[in-house]
Amino acid sequence: MRVEIWSDVSCPWCFIGKARFKKALVAFPHRDDVEVVHRSFELDRRLAETRPTTGPKHAEKYGMTPQQARAAEEDLARLARAEGLDYLVDFRDHGNTFDLHRLLHLAADRGVGDELLALFYEGNFSAERSIYDPEHQVELAIRAGLDEAEVRAVLTDAGAYAEDVRADEDEAARLGITGVPFFVVDRKYGLSGAQTTATFLGVLQRAWAER
Repeated sequence: MRVEIWSDVSCPWCFIGKARFKKALVAFPHRDDVEVVHRSFELDRRLAETRPTTGPKHAEKYGMTPQQARAAEEDLARLARAEGLDYLVDFRDHGNTFDLHRLLHLAADRGVGDELLALFYEGNFSAERSIYDPEHQVELAIRAGLDEAEVRAVLTDAGAYAEDVRADEDEAARLGITGVPFFVVDRKYGLSGAQTTATFLGVLQRAWAER
């Protein structure tokens, strides 16, 4: 059984949704027969700047005041911590994630895609350092098991894995996916958002029973 997950490293709901889905998968009796494929989705494809998530520009984008943006971040932090995740409110930036997605495709080719995605989420939400710092990206990629020279080569070549990122996004558009996280189970069931662990488990069980 195959589960495809469209997500973006900058998305807090994707961070939370990944944790909940992982718990559901652990509880699923046939988990060893489930292939999980991570797909690229950029929330701000044209974004050319990096800005703090509690700053005025980010708040304005979502029609909020800076105070409301901070309160929303605090709410997300509580939800994340309830799933056992570290979530720092004051150290997170929001920026263009294209290079992150290109590195994730490199990692998938080398068999460490899930490991790098987990480290990117950790680096974005739990570290006192911007995930948009290329040196931070390189360090995390090395921790995931990638070769430093290969990682730097991908970051230097803007075309490396670009078509793979765009192919995932084009597929999302064909499927009508407009927001993330979005989970597609065996191309039969689609789940939008960070559903509860129980919901994820129920869909896995239903899809398995119908195979």
